[in-house]
Order: sequence, then C-alpha cells, then structure tokens
Amino acid sequence: MKQYGLLLPKAPKRRLSSRPHEGKVAVTEFNRRWCSDGFEIACDNGQVVTGTFTKDCCDREIIAWRAWSGRGLPGEPVREMLIEAVEKRFGDVDASPGTLEFLSDNGGAYRAHETHAIAKQLGLTPTHTPVCSPQSNGMAESFVNTLKRDYVSQMDCSTAAAVLSQLPDVFEHFNEVHPHSALKWKSPRMYRRELVRQA
Repeated sequence: MKQYGLLLPKAPKRRLSSRPHEGKVAVTEFNRRWCSDGFEIACDNGQVVTGTFTKDCCDREIIAWRAWSGRGLPGEPVREMLIEAVEKRFGDVDASPGTLEFLSDNGGAYRAHETHAIAKQLGLTPTHTPVCSPQSNGMAESFVNTLKRDYVSQMDCSTAAAVLSQLPDVFEHFNEVHPHSALKWKSPRMYRRELVRQA
C-alpha cells in the first residue's frame, strides 16, 4: 500500500507537555481517587451520542455515567453524575470522606465554577490534567478505548436511540463481567467485593 501511495497521511505530532509524568493514576484503596472523561459514539445515520462517566481508580468500577444524543459536553450532566456517584458509594451526599480526589481533563464542563462548587460540597477535590497531556488521565482514556473496542464495535449503532438503549447493559457488563489484567483478571465489582472481604 505504501508503494502505491494508498496509506493515510500521518497525524500531526501532538504538542507534548513539559510537565513530567512520574506519578500513577491508580490507587490501592477505593474511594481515594475517581477519574472522568467524555466520549462520543458516531451512529450510522450521522447522529452522535456523547457521554461522560466517573470511574474509581482502584477497583475500576464505572460508578455513574450520563449519555445523550448530540455533540458537546455541558456541565449539568457532569454535576448530576457526581451527585449520583457520591450517593451510590456513600449512601448520602453528606457522607463522603472529604479526602476523595476527582481527576479530569480541562474541558469546560469539568472546569466550570458550578462543577467545582458541587464537587467541593460533595467532599471531592477537583484536579485537572496538564494541557496536552492525556496520559495524566490514562485510566479514563483507557476506559474510552475499551468501550469503543469491546462494546461499540459490537453494538447496533444505527441511531442515537439504539445506542442509548444499549448503554445501560454495556456499563453493567463492564462492571460485573469484564476482566482487567490490573485486577488479576477480575471484573471491577468482583475485585471490590474481594477487597471488602479482606478488610
């Protein structure tokens, strides 16, 4: 293909951040750091499904998520998702430990004053990756890749409605069944149940 000039041109090099990447996103205890990112799923009819999720950086469970038909990531779904995540993990919005980091990129929905205010009210500490540094939120980026490779590639993507109707099962399967090499080939919830038993 190269000989006949059939290869696509190489993508331009991404500007690298000057900030060193010596830390790790993963943590050894659940509810110490959560991460988040957005994703888009293109449909066969030209529609787009946009979504976001909150993922625990220890057990890898997708605690809460939001998705809708259309482009763009507004702040309101992110804030609703954070409230749901805290309620799911702690039973009440006032019960979070106050030592929980919420890691995201620099998108407007995450950096908005209202999002920071809600996060702090919930006992979360919002932190953001350096600009042009997706590896700093590698666990969230990894989930987006897994979602597209293992699930979207097998889904009916004819319309946004079809995609949205399948997403609850996708997230449930990921949490209950999907094995992770970093979790000794257990699913997120299997791994979390094991940690709870050991504690």
